[in-house]
Amino acid sequence: MKTRLTDFTMAYDETGSGKPILFIHGFPLNRKMWEPQIEAFSDNMHVIAPDLRGHGETEAIPGPYEMEMLADDCHGLLEALGVTQPVVVCGLSMGGYATLAFYRKYPERAAGLILAATRAGADSEEGKANREKAAAQAQEKGVSAIIDGMLPKILAPGTYETRPELVERVREMMAETSVEGVVGAQLGMKERPDSTPLLTQIRVPTLVLHGAEDQILPPSEAEATHTAIQGSQLHILPDAGHLLNLEQPERFNRAVADFLAALV
Repeated sequence: MKTRLTDFTMAYDETGSGKPILFIHGFPLNRKMWEPQIEAFSDNMHVIAPDLRGHGETEAIPGPYEMEMLADDCHGLLEALGVTQPVVVCGLSMGGYATLAFYRKYPERAAGLILAATRAGADSEEGKANREKAAAQAQEKGVSAIIDGMLPKILAPGTYETRPELVERVREMMAETSVEGVVGAQLGMKERPDSTPLLTQIRVPTLVLHGAEDQILPPSEAEATHTAIQGSQLHILPDAGHLLNLEQPERFNRAVADFLAALV
């Protein structure tokens, strides 16, 4: 499905009924990464999963794509779909940055947060430089250069070595991201603010999920987020890397289901 927002057309999946849950994908992926979760939760929830700007089937427009902009896009989609009640927002990696931006801008629209394989801090100067290099590389050599560099790191080593079908599935998702999407997202993540002060202000139920073998962000990032958010829950999933929801979907879904069941 697609809808026209302010200045671009956004693609999304919408299924099920009940309490709404919004899934925000990571970089450089798209809403297909949430297929195990869409299938699991659409029986008793109103599931919404968009493609962010320049990713998947959503239109690419010139960036950078600031995290607040992505949060505005998600809020605009909820408005377009007529979703007026507070939603559970689940974001992975870049989607987690957008989730924190969503809570910063629209705290009254959040019924709960699920922060997966993400962190609150801003990029270091080295990290910012690396994002600029990746953006330039994508412009010069195409998205395939980004895929080749990221793919071995975005999954746990064991997953990468023993599950070629998942590796290929992730590769195909990455290939559906436009050069404009890669550049816009990298430059947007480079400029994202430090959300660490926000963590102590979060007043909705929060679940923090992380892969024990995440090669992009260490589990210590999740532990720090959990410590800072009052009353939050933390699950470190074994045998999972940065894409823990795809690598360990049953464990991921169980943790999410338990969290959702406790929401009033």
